[in-house]
Amino acid sequence: MTRLTRRQFSLATAAMACLSPAMAAGVRTVKIGYQKTGLPVIAQQQKTIETALAPLSTGVEWVEFSAGPPLVEALNVGAIHLGWTGDAPPIFGQAAGAAIRYVAALPSSGQGEAIFAKPESGLKTVADLKGRKVAVGKGTSANNLLVAALEANGLNYSDVEPVYLSPADGGAAFASDKVDAWAVWDPFFAIAELRYKPTILVRTSDVLKVNSYFLANRDFPADNAEAIAKVLDALREASAWADAHRDKVAQALHDVTGVPLAAQTLAAERQEFGIFPLTDDIIAEQQATADRFHRIGLIAQQITVADAVWRGQ
Repeated sequence: MTRLTRRQFSLATAAMACLSPAMAAGVRTVKIGYQKTGLPVIAQQQKTIETALAPLSTGVEWVEFSAGPPLVEALNVGAIHLGWTGDAPPIFGQAAGAAIRYVAALPSSGQGEAIFAKPESGLKTVADLKGRKVAVGKGTSANNLLVAALEANGLNYSDVEPVYLSPADGGAAFASDKVDAWAVWDPFFAIAELRYKPTILVRTSDVLKVNSYFLANRDFPADNAEAIAKVLDALREASAWADAHRDKVAQALHDVTGVPLAAQTLAAERQEFGIFPLTDDIIAEQQATADRFHRIGLIAQQITVADAVWRGQ
Protein backbone atom coordinates (compact mmCIF):
# COMPACT_ATOMS: atom_id res chain seq x y z
CA MET A 1 0.00 0.00 0.00
CA THR A 2 1.34 3.42 -0.96
CA ARG A 3 0.36 6.91 0.18
CA LEU A 4 1.72 9.55 -2.19
CA THR A 5 3.19 12.63 -0.57
CA ARG A 6 2.70 15.89 -2.46
CA ARG A 7 6.33 15.83 -3.61
CA GLN A 8 6.14 12.19 -4.71
CA PHE A 9 2.94 12.89 -6.61
CA SER A 10 4.55 15.86 -8.36
CA LEU A 11 7.52 13.71 -9.36
CA ALA A 12 5.21 10.96 -10.59
CA THR A 13 3.23 13.49 -12.59
CA ALA A 14 6.35 14.83 -14.25
CA ALA A 15 7.67 11.37 -15.01
CA MET A 16 4.43 10.01 -16.41
CA ALA A 17 3.90 13.08 -18.58
CA CYS A 18 7.01 12.07 -20.51
CA LEU A 19 5.77 8.56 -21.25
CA SER A 20 4.00 7.60 -24.43
CA PRO A 21 0.76 5.56 -24.22
CA ALA A 22 2.58 2.58 -25.71
CA MET A 23 4.84 2.40 -22.68
CA ALA A 24 1.79 1.71 -20.50
CA ALA A 25 0.86 -1.36 -22.55
CA GLY A 26 0.68 -4.71 -20.80
CA VAL A 27 1.66 -3.39 -17.39
CA ARG A 28 3.14 -5.83 -14.90
CA THR A 29 1.84 -3.92 -11.88
CA VAL A 30 -1.62 -2.39 -11.87
CA LYS A 31 -1.76 0.75 -9.74
CA ILE A 32 -5.17 1.28 -8.15
CA GLY A 33 -6.27 4.48 -6.43
CA TYR A 34 -8.67 4.24 -3.50
CA GLN A 35 -10.13 6.21 -0.62
CA LYS A 36 -10.82 5.14 2.96
CA THR A 37 -14.17 3.46 2.40
CA GLY A 38 -16.13 1.28 0.03
CA LEU A 39 -15.75 -1.82 -2.06
CA PRO A 40 -12.15 -1.29 -3.24
CA VAL A 41 -11.02 -1.29 0.40
CA ILE A 42 -12.77 -4.62 0.96
CA ALA A 43 -11.11 -6.01 -2.17
CA GLN A 44 -7.76 -4.82 -0.85
CA GLN A 45 -8.31 -6.46 2.51
CA GLN A 46 -9.48 -9.72 0.90
CA LYS A 47 -6.69 -9.61 -1.76
CA THR A 48 -9.24 -10.63 -4.39
CA ILE A 49 -7.65 -8.49 -7.10
CA GLU A 50 -4.15 -9.78 -6.35
CA THR A 51 -5.46 -13.35 -6.65
CA ALA A 52 -7.35 -12.60 -9.87
CA LEU A 53 -4.33 -11.02 -11.57
CA ALA A 54 -1.81 -13.65 -10.47
CA PRO A 55 -2.40 -15.86 -13.57
CA LEU A 56 -1.38 -12.88 -15.71
CA SER A 57 1.81 -12.48 -13.66
CA THR A 58 0.54 -9.01 -12.81
CA GLY A 59 0.92 -7.43 -9.40
CA VAL A 60 -1.12 -4.73 -7.65
CA GLU A 61 -0.07 -1.49 -5.98
CA TRP A 62 -2.65 0.39 -3.91
CA VAL A 63 -2.37 4.18 -3.77
CA GLU A 64 -4.42 6.08 -1.19
CA PHE A 65 -6.08 9.44 -1.87
CA SER A 66 -8.02 11.73 0.46
CA ALA A 67 -10.62 12.61 -2.18
CA GLY A 68 -11.67 12.02 -5.77
CA PRO A 69 -10.22 15.07 -7.59
CA PRO A 70 -6.53 14.26 -6.91
CA LEU A 71 -7.26 10.63 -7.79
CA VAL A 72 -8.69 11.72 -11.15
CA GLU A 73 -5.63 13.88 -11.78
CA ALA A 74 -3.39 10.90 -11.02
CA LEU A 75 -5.37 8.88 -13.58
CA ASN A 76 -5.03 11.72 -16.04
CA VAL A 77 -1.23 11.71 -15.94
CA GLY A 78 -0.91 7.93 -15.70
CA ALA A 79 0.43 7.84 -12.13
CA ILE A 80 -2.27 5.20 -11.48
CA HIS A 81 -4.16 2.98 -13.90
CA LEU A 82 -7.51 2.45 -12.16
CA GLY A 83 -9.38 4.14 -9.35
CA TRP A 84 -12.70 4.73 -7.63
CA THR A 85 -14.41 8.07 -6.97
CA GLY A 86 -17.82 9.59 -6.40
CA ASP A 87 -19.92 11.09 -9.15
CA ALA A 88 -18.55 14.63 -9.44
CA PRO A 89 -14.76 14.16 -9.85
CA PRO A 90 -14.89 12.51 -13.29
CA ILE A 91 -17.22 15.27 -14.51
CA PHE A 92 -14.79 17.98 -13.47
CA GLY A 93 -11.97 15.87 -14.90
CA GLN A 94 -13.65 15.38 -18.27
CA ALA A 95 -14.49 19.08 -18.46
CA ALA A 96 -10.79 19.85 -17.94
CA GLY A 97 -9.75 17.39 -20.64
CA ALA A 98 -8.52 14.65 -18.31
CA ALA A 99 -7.49 11.38 -19.95
CA ILE A 100 -10.00 9.15 -18.14
CA ARG A 101 -12.57 6.49 -18.96
CA TYR A 102 -15.60 5.28 -17.00
CA VAL A 103 -15.31 1.51 -16.57
CA ALA A 104 -18.09 0.48 -14.19
CA ALA A 105 -20.55 1.83 -11.63
CA LEU A 106 -20.79 1.18 -7.91
CA PRO A 107 -24.04 1.80 -6.04
CA SER A 108 -24.48 4.46 -3.39
CA SER A 109 -27.16 4.24 -0.73
CA GLY A 110 -26.94 8.00 -0.36
CA GLN A 111 -26.94 7.60 3.41
CA GLY A 112 -23.22 7.97 3.95
CA GLU A 113 -22.86 11.53 2.74
CA ALA A 114 -24.50 14.61 4.22
CA ILE A 115 -24.43 18.30 5.02
CA PHE A 116 -24.47 18.83 8.77
CA ALA A 117 -23.88 21.44 11.46
CA LYS A 118 -23.12 21.45 15.15
CA PRO A 119 -26.25 21.49 17.33
CA GLU A 120 -25.27 24.82 18.88
CA SER A 121 -25.08 26.48 15.43
CA GLY A 122 -28.83 26.95 15.32
CA LEU A 123 -28.97 25.56 11.78
CA LYS A 124 -31.93 23.22 11.32
CA THR A 125 -32.59 23.06 7.58
CA VAL A 126 -30.82 23.58 4.27
CA ALA A 127 -32.63 26.91 3.94
CA ASP A 128 -30.77 28.08 7.06
CA LEU A 129 -27.49 27.86 5.12
CA LYS A 130 -28.20 31.11 3.28
CA GLY A 131 -25.29 33.45 3.89
CA ARG A 132 -23.33 30.78 5.78
CA LYS A 133 -19.94 29.16 5.20
CA VAL A 134 -19.99 25.51 4.13
CA ALA A 135 -16.83 23.40 4.00
CA VAL A 136 -16.82 21.16 0.94
CA GLY A 137 -14.29 19.56 -1.37
CA LYS A 138 -14.36 21.28 -4.76
CA GLY A 139 -15.31 18.87 -7.52
CA THR A 140 -16.30 16.11 -5.08
CA SER A 141 -19.55 14.20 -4.69
CA ALA A 142 -20.25 16.39 -1.65
CA ASN A 143 -20.00 19.42 -3.94
CA ASN A 144 -22.77 17.87 -6.05
CA LEU A 145 -24.84 17.29 -2.91
CA LEU A 146 -24.46 20.93 -1.88
CA VAL A 147 -25.55 22.18 -5.30
CA ALA A 148 -28.55 19.83 -5.49
CA ALA A 149 -29.65 20.45 -1.90
CA LEU A 150 -29.62 24.21 -2.35
CA GLU A 151 -31.62 23.99 -5.58
CA ALA A 152 -34.16 21.65 -3.96
CA ASN A 153 -34.71 24.26 -1.24
CA GLY A 154 -35.07 27.27 -3.53
CA LEU A 155 -31.54 28.60 -3.04
CA ASN A 156 -28.78 29.35 -5.53
CA TYR A 157 -25.21 28.21 -5.14
CA SER A 158 -24.28 31.87 -4.73
CA ASP A 159 -26.52 32.08 -1.64
CA VAL A 160 -23.88 30.28 0.44
CA GLU A 161 -20.14 30.74 0.82
CA PRO A 162 -18.50 27.45 -0.17
CA VAL A 163 -15.15 27.02 1.54
CA TYR A 164 -13.22 24.56 -0.61
CA LEU A 165 -11.25 22.25 1.65
CA SER A 166 -9.96 18.68 1.67
CA PRO A 167 -11.70 16.34 4.14
CA ALA A 168 -8.88 16.71 6.66
CA ASP A 169 -8.86 20.51 6.42
CA GLY A 170 -12.67 20.58 6.40
CA GLY A 171 -12.67 18.60 9.61
CA ALA A 172 -10.28 21.06 11.22
CA ALA A 173 -12.34 24.05 10.08
CA PHE A 174 -15.54 22.44 11.36
CA ALA A 175 -13.95 21.61 14.71
CA SER A 176 -12.74 25.20 15.21
CA ASP A 177 -16.04 26.77 14.04
CA LYS A 178 -14.40 28.49 11.07
CA VAL A 179 -17.28 27.19 8.96
CA ASP A 180 -20.96 26.85 9.80
CA ALA A 181 -21.57 23.47 8.16
CA TRP A 182 -19.68 20.67 6.48
CA ALA A 183 -20.57 18.59 3.41
CA VAL A 184 -18.64 15.32 3.35
CA TRP A 185 -18.86 11.55 2.93
CA ASP A 186 -18.01 8.49 5.02
CA PRO A 187 -15.88 7.76 6.93
CA PHE A 188 -15.39 11.48 7.65
CA PHE A 189 -19.15 11.93 8.08
CA ALA A 190 -19.29 8.96 10.46
CA ILE A 191 -16.36 10.30 12.49
CA ALA A 192 -18.12 13.67 12.81
CA GLU A 193 -21.40 12.00 13.78
CA LEU A 194 -19.77 10.18 16.65
CA ARG A 195 -17.74 13.18 17.78
CA TYR A 196 -20.26 16.03 17.52
CA LYS A 197 -23.73 14.43 17.33
CA PRO A 198 -24.45 17.02 14.62
CA THR A 199 -27.71 18.26 13.16
CA ILE A 200 -28.01 16.57 9.78
CA LEU A 201 -29.50 19.07 7.34
CA VAL A 202 -29.71 16.73 4.35
CA ARG A 203 -28.33 13.44 3.11
CA THR A 204 -27.54 12.68 -0.50
CA SER A 205 -30.44 10.21 -0.62
CA ASP A 206 -32.85 13.07 0.11
CA VAL A 207 -32.09 14.94 -3.11
CA LEU A 208 -30.06 12.77 -5.48
CA LYS A 209 -29.84 9.33 -7.00
CA VAL A 210 -26.15 8.84 -7.65
CA ASN A 211 -23.48 6.22 -8.22
CA SER A 212 -19.79 5.99 -7.56
CA TYR A 213 -17.54 5.06 -10.46
CA PHE A 214 -14.61 2.82 -11.25
CA LEU A 215 -12.38 4.72 -13.65
CA ALA A 216 -9.35 4.03 -15.82
CA ASN A 217 -6.63 6.08 -17.43
CA ARG A 218 -7.84 6.67 -21.00
CA ASP A 219 -5.04 4.66 -22.62
CA PHE A 220 -4.96 1.77 -20.16
CA PRO A 221 -7.89 -0.38 -21.42
CA ALA A 222 -6.60 -0.77 -24.98
CA ASP A 223 -3.79 -3.14 -24.00
CA ASN A 224 -5.09 -4.30 -20.63
CA ALA A 225 -8.71 -5.32 -21.24
CA GLU A 226 -8.15 -8.79 -19.77
CA ALA A 227 -6.67 -7.31 -16.60
CA ILE A 228 -9.64 -4.94 -16.25
CA ALA A 229 -12.08 -7.83 -16.68
CA LYS A 230 -10.32 -9.75 -13.92
CA VAL A 231 -10.33 -6.71 -11.65
CA LEU A 232 -14.08 -6.29 -12.14
CA ASP A 233 -14.64 -10.00 -11.42
CA ALA A 234 -12.57 -9.61 -8.25
CA LEU A 235 -14.66 -6.62 -7.17
CA ARG A 236 -17.83 -8.68 -7.67
CA GLU A 237 -16.30 -11.39 -5.50
CA ALA A 238 -15.43 -8.83 -2.82
CA SER A 239 -18.96 -7.46 -3.01
CA ALA A 240 -20.45 -10.93 -2.48
CA TRP A 241 -18.18 -11.46 0.53
CA ALA A 242 -19.21 -8.11 2.02
CA ASP A 243 -22.91 -8.83 1.64
CA ALA A 244 -22.48 -12.26 3.23
CA HIS A 245 -20.28 -11.01 6.09
CA ARG A 246 -21.81 -7.71 7.15
CA ASP A 247 -20.57 -8.31 10.68
CA LYS A 248 -16.96 -8.33 9.43
CA VAL A 249 -17.10 -5.44 6.95
CA ALA A 250 -16.33 -2.72 9.48
CA GLN A 251 -13.33 -4.63 10.81
CA ALA A 252 -12.04 -5.12 7.27
CA LEU A 253 -12.36 -1.41 6.54
CA HIS A 254 -10.67 -0.55 9.84
CA ASP A 255 -7.79 -2.97 9.18
CA VAL A 256 -6.94 -1.31 5.86
CA THR A 257 -7.60 2.36 6.63
CA GLY A 258 -6.88 2.77 10.34
CA VAL A 259 -10.10 4.77 10.74
CA PRO A 260 -11.58 4.07 14.21
CA LEU A 261 -13.67 0.92 14.26
CA ALA A 262 -16.73 2.69 15.66
CA ALA A 263 -16.77 5.09 12.71
CA GLN A 264 -16.23 2.32 10.16
CA THR A 265 -19.03 0.32 11.81
CA LEU A 266 -21.41 3.24 11.34
CA ALA A 267 -20.25 3.68 7.74
CA ALA A 268 -20.53 -0.05 6.98
CA GLU A 269 -24.10 -0.23 8.27
CA ARG A 270 -25.27 2.15 5.51
CA GLN A 271 -22.90 1.01 2.76
CA GLU A 272 -24.13 -0.69 -0.40
CA PHE A 273 -21.84 -3.03 -2.27
CA GLY A 274 -21.85 -3.99 -5.92
CA ILE A 275 -20.23 -3.42 -9.31
CA PHE A 276 -22.36 -2.88 -12.39
CA PRO A 277 -22.08 -2.17 -16.13
CA LEU A 278 -22.60 1.39 -17.26
CA THR A 279 -26.21 1.29 -18.44
CA ASP A 280 -27.90 4.03 -20.43
CA ASP A 281 -29.83 5.04 -17.30
CA ILE A 282 -26.66 5.38 -15.23
CA ILE A 283 -24.98 7.45 -17.93
CA ALA A 284 -28.09 9.65 -18.21
CA GLU A 285 -28.05 10.32 -14.46
CA GLN A 286 -24.40 11.30 -14.64
CA GLN A 287 -25.13 13.52 -17.63
CA ALA A 288 -27.84 15.30 -15.63
CA THR A 289 -25.24 16.09 -12.96
CA ALA A 290 -22.81 17.39 -15.59
CA ASP A 291 -25.55 19.57 -17.08
CA ARG A 292 -26.35 20.99 -13.63
CA PHE A 293 -22.71 21.89 -13.04
CA HIS A 294 -22.50 23.62 -16.42
CA ARG A 295 -25.74 25.52 -15.86
CA ILE A 296 -24.47 27.14 -12.66
CA GLY A 297 -20.94 27.69 -13.96
CA LEU A 298 -19.03 25.09 -11.97
CA ILE A 299 -17.67 23.70 -15.24
CA ALA A 300 -16.93 26.05 -18.10
CA GLN A 301 -18.06 23.89 -21.00
CA GLN A 302 -20.79 21.40 -21.75
CA ILE A 303 -19.59 17.79 -21.80
CA THR A 304 -21.03 14.53 -23.05
CA VAL A 305 -20.43 11.88 -20.40
CA ALA A 306 -20.89 9.05 -22.90
CA ASP A 307 -17.78 10.22 -24.74
CA ALA A 308 -15.68 9.11 -21.77
CA VAL A 309 -17.28 5.68 -21.30
CA TRP A 310 -15.20 2.61 -22.11
CA ARG A 311 -17.29 0.20 -24.18
CA GLY A 312 -14.90 -2.72 -24.04
CA GLN A 313 -16.31 -4.76 -21.14
